[in-house]
Amino acid sequence: MNEKIRWGILSTGKISRQFAHALAFVSDAELLAVGSRDASTAMAFGVEFNVPRRYGTYAQLVADPDVDAIYVSTPHPFHKESALMCLEAGKAVLCEKPLTVNAREAEEVVRAARRKGAFLMEAMWSRFVPAMVRARELLASGAIGAVHLLQADFGFRAMFDPKSRLFALELGGGALLDVGVYCVSLASMVFGTPSRVTGMAQLGKSGVDELSAMIFGYKGGELAVLSTALNTSTPLEATFVGAEGRLRIHAPWFKPDRLTLSRPGKGDEVISIPFEGNGYNYEVVEVHNCLRAGKTESETMPLGESLAIMKTMDDVRAQWGLKYPMERG
Repeated sequence: MNEKIRWGILSTGKISRQFAHALAFVSDAELLAVGSRDASTAMAFGVEFNVPRRYGTYAQLVADPDVDAIYVSTPHPFHKESALMCLEAGKAVLCEKPLTVNAREAEEVVRAARRKGAFLMEAMWSRFVPAMVRARELLASGAIGAVHLLQADFGFRAMFDPKSRLFALELGGGALLDVGVYCVSLASMVFGTPSRVTGMAQLGKSGVDELSAMIFGYKGGELAVLSTALNTSTPLEATFVGAEGRLRIHAPWFKPDRLTLSRPGKGDEVISIPFEGNGYNYEVVEVHNCLRAGKTESETMPLGESLAIMKTMDDVRAQWGLKYPMERG
């Protein structure tokens, strides 16, 4: 690999700006190129972040031979098309979560990555924040004994706009794919794939899930109780309960800097673990480590798990009767 890994950003929305800021905190990362569907948008993004190569089409970005890795941040329904374009060009791909809108599409993208021998990872950035890494270590070490229960939420209040990506069904809108995936992924990180899935959702005027509650059951008897919303602000906390204590991941749990370990007779131990940048930089480091080691997927966010998470969310939506337009017919 080159001394620096050269990145391209495909799309120029809000989260692309977050990612561009994050790259500045990774010493061996270079933001080389940006691609947009509009040349003026690419130019404005390039000026804002001092990106030397600014392309008015995604195809031009993907064709740049000097770009090593591409961050895909298009709206959910375009993840598959965008990721496939990058993979076919042999680029390493970090694709914004969720990997696609459903498991069928995810399987297609994963197959393409494996066929090309190209790196692919779902951008579940919260897994790589230092406090979350420490939380995994504590749980794995038995700090709270056998883990029986997870309670987690991720909800915020957005003003209703049927044309926005949050509320537009044709853009994969709704809380589940936007923020609920964080909760589903957190449960998967510790418990694996559920054997039972149940839940209820409030579908809003535009047909998307605006509020939901889910319960996942696992073969060992563990339970995950999850809630997600885009019409209600929730505490943004996560708590793992074990046979010998609790581990609380403080708000916002998907980007925490504190944990509280509570055990009978030992009181509460507050563990402060600050992080640099906006948190997205840690997933970039993971991609770099994998690429330099010649890996085509991450052990922390493996493709098989991303597929399983998509299947779980498909099962949840089936119970709600929620289908996106591209899934019909």
